[in-house]
Amino acid sequence: MTGKMPVLQEWGKRAMIKKWKILKSKLAFNNKWVTIRQDEVELPKGEIIDDFFVIVRPDIALVFPVTENQEIVFVRQYRHATGEILLELPAGSFHPEIEDAEIAARRELEEETGYVTEDWVKLATLYDNPIKDTNKIHLFLAKNVQLTGKQNLDITEEVEVVLIPIDRVMTKITNGEIRVSGTVAATFLGINYLSQR
Repeated sequence: MTGKMPVLQEWGKRAMIKKWKILKSKLAFNNKWVTIRQDEVELPKGEIIDDFFVIVRPDIALVFPVTENQEIVFVRQYRHATGEILLELPAGSFHPEIEDAEIAARRELEEETGYVTEDWVKLATLYDNPIKDTNKIHLFLAKNVQLTGKQNLDITEEVEVVLIPIDRVMTKITNGEIRVSGTVAATFLGINYLSQR
């Protein structure tokens, strides 16, 4: 059969895919909530796109917090872009050139939930939405978290803390109660890490 795509058997053996070349770049919109960059790019085959918009966002620190009773500390909050109240793991944005990811994770966990711990594990660093966004999500496991503080919420936050037994979390993903992608990724990675210890 002609026109068949070659199958890549080993990562790194095929160098057919090339990066786009940025010809010009300017800020199209910039305020404290969002920055949008407009790039003029040349594609590998020579085509020019003069209005490829990129959202320049800070990174996100996201925490999979586990209590001594094997409960996961979730937060329920309203998310305006979707118009829904969603069940998520504690998370928040930070600028990696200013602040370390783990420090941001510790801060966000305490501010959103009042829980703290000294037992941290870095699970992964993932891209959030590499099609249009510049940021990464830094996923952490926080073990043996304890409620010692109070929430310290931003003006836009109204957060309900929800404890879910670890053996019920996967069911809540499969039935659609938990459906935020970073939360799902951190949950899978966190449960996988704990199952191997």
